Amino acid sequence: MSGHSKWASIKHKKAATDSKRGKIFTKIIRELSVAARAGGGDPDTNARLRKAIADSKAVNMPADNIKRAILKGTGQLEGASFEEITYEGYGPGGVAIFVEVVTDNKNRTVSELRHIFTKNAGRIGESGCVAWMFKRKGYIVIDKAKATEDRLLDIALASGAEDMEEDGSNWEVFTPPDSYEAVVESIKKNNIEIETSSLGYIPQNYVKLEGKPAQQLLRLMEELEDHDDVQHVWANFDISEEEIASFSA
Repeated sequence: MSGHSKWASIKHKKAATDSKRGKIFTKIIRELSVAARAGGGDPDTNARLRKAIADSKAVNMPADNIKRAILKGTGQLEGASFEEITYEGYGPGGVAIFVEVVTDNKNRTVSELRHIFTKNAGRIGESGCVAWMFKRKGYIVIDKAKATEDRLLDIALASGAEDMEEDGSNWEVFTPPDSYEAVVESIKKNNIEIETSSLGYIPQNYVKLEGKPAQQLLRLMEELEDHDDVQHVWANFDISEEEIASFSA
């Protein structure tokens, strides 16, 4: 899984600091609304909403924006009606790609995503074509400089994690969905900085890429993640940290 955690960290930092902050706000506002619609507007009883609020605070979103998004989700304020959809496809080298979308116009969204896939040597597939390659899990990335393997492993396993792996300069911690929050909080309480974390779809096998196909795949990932309607992109690529750093530079 070389480079997965590196790519996740780069994208997380970019979201918090780059010139596209308005785009990042749009994505989080949509997540706040759909989370509130799905599970109610009380974060104490809605884990998904708690995560969305934490994400909004991490990028310094104003409290009024957060409140309005939640109220729109619960129907207390008028707003656009968003729909959650997943799309599946293939990238260069046969890499499997799973895309989570929140949109108010699915016809527009699928047309634009199909264009992004096609121009970057990929293609959208049928529903179910790659979903079986992914498993729902919590995913937490920690820089190796922030914690030793033994200490982090002890903390993670004691709070409900199922596995921890080395990925270049980072540790990757995996959790069952229902243990994700507890593991994140336990790591934070032990004063270990988390690079990025999410509850998502983790690949069960990986495709190694290098050279031109690797660069094409990273460009495809970046364009998908930059699309306003795309919330998350999951893919089973294995690309070196050096290749990812070269692309990001």
